[in-house]
Amino acid sequence: MKNWIGFPKSEGRISRQAHVDLPEGTYERELGREGFFGPSTQMYHRHPPTGWVEWEGPLRPRSFHTTRLEQPQRCPWDAVPMFHNAHVQYRFWRTEGAMETLVRNGDGDDLLFVHQGRGELFCDYGHLSIETGDYVVIPRGTLWRTEFAGPAACLLIEATNDAYGLPEKGMLGQHALFDPLMLDSPVMDEAFRAQQTEDTWRVRIRRRGAISTVTYPYNPLDAVGWRGSQTPVRINVREIRPVTSPRYHLPPSVHTTFVAERFVVCTFAPRPFETDPGALKVPYYHNNDDYDECTFYHAGDFFSRDNIQAGTICFHPSGFPHGPHPKALKNAFKPSRPATDEYAVALDTRDALEVASLPSAVEDANYVYSWRAQP
Repeated sequence: MKNWIGFPKSEGRISRQAHVDLPEGTYERELGREGFFGPSTQMYHRHPPTGWVEWEGPLRPRSFHTTRLEQPQRCPWDAVPMFHNAHVQYRFWRTEGAMETLVRNGDGDDLLFVHQGRGELFCDYGHLSIETGDYVVIPRGTLWRTEFAGPAACLLIEATNDAYGLPEKGMLGQHALFDPLMLDSPVMDEAFRAQQTEDTWRVRIRRRGAISTVTYPYNPLDAVGWRGSQTPVRINVREIRPVTSPRYHLPPSVHTTFVAERFVVCTFAPRPFETDPGALKVPYYHNNDDYDECTFYHAGDFFSRDNIQAGTICFHPSGFPHGPHPKALKNAFKPSRPATDEYAVALDTRDALEVASLPSAVEDANYVYSWRAQP
């Protein structure tokens, strides 16, 4: 644990409680370290911190429309990584029907998030039915394939040279967010046994970014049993129960669902708005100066964003202030409804993400100016 240089001080007009009862006519901005886990300072400005009128250079907010990535790929390894660094690979995988090969990732654990579709997942450990909203953690080295009942779209987030774990829940207790008993694991049922054929199967193994193909004269998903403490697990976003506070807007870190060594995955799920009159009801402006933020909007009405549709990815690299769009800011203290109804998957990485070269139509080049005040 780093021994930060820090002690509470204040200067000028402030709020004694962060994110509550802002000085009249001000906009709060948080400068935070270690992705909301470290020291922070709240600044109080006369103007919104996102009030820029021009932007030059690569450090800018970006938005991508996955609905415009139309070409389906039967194999997840054929989906181009949209974002990556040494510790994570982030793919959007559009597919349909049954995979024609088996796959195994030798580079790290995979987190599969089903954005659209319903089907079956077969792996070394057995069979799982999967559907829209499911997370599936697939341990490194696991052999697997999917059979979707028609078109499907998934996020595939690899923890490169690492493994996924659950967040420390501290004084919330082990049953907060979701009870570990809610994690389903594969079963060796009749569907699993029925696919153990003597037909020829190919396995595409990914290791150090290269693909090796191994051919078997039978289906190698032929296990008859297993014992141990490692297995794929599944949980649906509908089963996540977010931590809330009626008097204080909690930071995104409280919504952490899975953790790796150099990044976290958070789930934003429907929750009641804060009821304290002085408490912010929308995310506060902030500089996340140590983490890049990448949010995939899955379903619902995205209350802090304007003109964002399901399937959009917003990328906010570390190092500049960002926060709610002007439309949401109008409801900063008086929301128009009692609760949110959004589902989103957020990836926050300790190391800078590289963005892949994508077809020009996929990116909204004007997203950087979406914070301009509306007439």
